[in-house]
Amino acid sequence: MAIEVINVEKGVPVKSWTVGVPFEDGARQQLKNLASLPFIHKWVAAMPDVHFGKGATIGSVIPTTGAIIPAAVGVDIGCGMMAVKTDVRADQLPDSLKELRSNLERAIPHGGGKARKRDPGAWHDIPDDVGQFWQQQLADRFAVLCDKHPVLKNTNNVKHLGTLGTGNHFIEVCLDEQDDVWIMLHSGSRGVGNRIGEHFIRLAKQEMERFFIQLPDRDLSYLVEGTDYFNDYVEAVDWAQDFARINRQVMMRRALNALAVTLNKPVIVEREAVNCHHNYVQKEHHYDKNVWLTRKGAVSAREGQLGIIPGSMGARSFIVRGKGNAESFCSCSHGAGRVMSRTQAKKVVSVEEHALATAHVECRKDASVVDETPSAYKNIDAVMAAQSDLVEVVHTLRQVVCVKG
Repeated sequence: MAIEVINVEKGVPVKSWTVGVPFEDGARQQLKNLASLPFIHKWVAAMPDVHFGKGATIGSVIPTTGAIIPAAVGVDIGCGMMAVKTDVRADQLPDSLKELRSNLERAIPHGGGKARKRDPGAWHDIPDDVGQFWQQQLADRFAVLCDKHPVLKNTNNVKHLGTLGTGNHFIEVCLDEQDDVWIMLHSGSRGVGNRIGEHFIRLAKQEMERFFIQLPDRDLSYLVEGTDYFNDYVEAVDWAQDFARINRQVMMRRALNALAVTLNKPVIVEREAVNCHHNYVQKEHHYDKNVWLTRKGAVSAREGQLGIIPGSMGARSFIVRGKGNAESFCSCSHGAGRVMSRTQAKKVVSVEEHALATAHVECRKDASVVDETPSAYKNIDAVMAAQSDLVEVVHTLRQVVCVKG
């Protein structure tokens, strides 16, 4: 598979898996800005779903030595996907899937609240299972973070554990090529992760001002390894990534129970769950060096590793197996990637067009979700073709129910 190489004056190259898919000029420039930083290892990799983001593009893989860029990790720290295959067959689902969607919506808080109004996307009475996960796996480490950075304390933390959120987060019931039923969901570290991200982005910008460091974009402000802020950020981002992983586990348990209630029968998970981040940073070894690898809208795709690449509300999704391509730093895309901003989609896509594009899915079809309509995203088949040397398809999933925040 051909890749495009963008040479950057006074920087490292950009290698992009974008043949046959849209690649906007603004995203190209953001990648060049990244590649000009002095601590990038080898090159920056751009996935086929790459598109313009805040500071760094969504759909980029950024290897760094001695520094991390908090805005490149983003504010939805640990956002990712989880999917399980059940023992349910398509012919066991009811003819009408409205009850199943309603049961999912009741089981898992979703959406978001406005200022001074009740937040429908948060717990108001913490369920026992949520409280146990919080106390056993997250509470003590969070208290340590709050001692160092008190601004993190008054956040939606435990209240958001096991909740979906808004935007492109979703819960779906899908069918594979054998008509087996899967549950797939997409969410991250919610309100507390957002606060952690914003807090350390602000601190990084302050550090750049303190040392008079000029950057092509202030959102590329970075924290230097060995400093207190760097160490605190690594600790905080590691915790947020754990929160995100557990958040998906809690939601999956509740989604499986909602399916069981709908069918009035036990539901058994037949395949071990895939639970993968696609907005995160961790230490990895690439090209004879230990680096901090930031995947902003990208999934780890080491040889044999399973991952999830979703399409959109009306397009199919894929369970994939990584090929361990070293040039991509063993990574692949995290989805289809947007071709329209949310604002643009709301302007140009009608409710009728959205309803037609999602006619085969039991989902919301009102004006508030047209920014997530299929035409707002790149063609998932073209995206998959562009990265055929990064992953192989294990299962193709088509959704029949989609819950949006």
